[in-house]
Amino acid sequence: MLDDDTDIHPLFAGAPSTTEFKKLRKRIVRHTREAIEQYGMIERGARWLVCLSGGKDSYTLLAVLHELQWRGLLPVEILACNLDQGQPGFPATVLPEFLEKMGVPHRIEYQDTYSVVMDKIPQGRTFCALCSRLRRGNLYRIAREEGCSAVVLGHHRDDILETFFMNLFHGGRLATMPPKLVNEEGDLFVYRPLAHVAEADCEKFATAMNYPIIPCDLCGSQDGLQRQQVKQILDGWESNSPGRRQVMFRALMNARPSHLLDPKLFDFAGLERSAEKISENSTEIPVLR
Repeated sequence: MLDDDTDIHPLFAGAPSTTEFKKLRKRIVRHTREAIEQYGMIERGARWLVCLSGGKDSYTLLAVLHELQWRGLLPVEILACNLDQGQPGFPATVLPEFLEKMGVPHRIEYQDTYSVVMDKIPQGRTFCALCSRLRRGNLYRIAREEGCSAVVLGHHRDDILETFFMNLFHGGRLATMPPKLVNEEGDLFVYRPLAHVAEADCEKFATAMNYPIIPCDLCGSQDGLQRQQVKQILDGWESNSPGRRQVMFRALMNARPSHLLDPKLFDFAGLERSAEKISENSTEIPVLR
């Protein structure tokens, strides 16, 4: 990767010239490229709808994808999209002005899903799940209207880990956000190119670039959400044993169905012994393993 400001995408213009930032930028780009290649996200000539919320993660995603495209490493067309869901106080001009300034092709869509959520969810209950479903449905519609083959989201490594533990603690299943999937209708891919990128790196990057971050509490985020609780647990583990998050993430890439308990994934009933049966009268001491 080159670091000359004259040979860089505008989204990186004005980047700090420190060695620390250059290493950070290269690490994020490398991890993103690895995920794209490892999970087979590239369809040459495809068009991607890159979802931009205005948070640190989506800004990082947008910048890195354009960097890869700029370098000729991502042969797809990128269309940035922000879905304004009608939350009170949402700064509707921030993203359009930023995208225009950066020369990024984009679409801004207004759909008042906020009122729907507030009407349907009883007071005191969390409404993230319904809000997310309504948002995803609108993004699928926009992707179809724009001729896109994939909806691209900014979920990072820590989001994936948190979702895994939420499913483990509260859902009774081993599952998380996959880096690549096909929607229920079967006509769109959903990609998460930041799957290998740490949240801390996204935060450092977006802060250093001074991107106009839109806070995530515009909908009145409730305290005590399951994700926040899981995040606190992971933070504690990481504090006591630095690097724990990365070790746990590697475990998600190293599953052994034969050492779990799901008979749908492994044929336990069909297991047969291959070694000769030890004679009942044998005095040979079995080897402990």
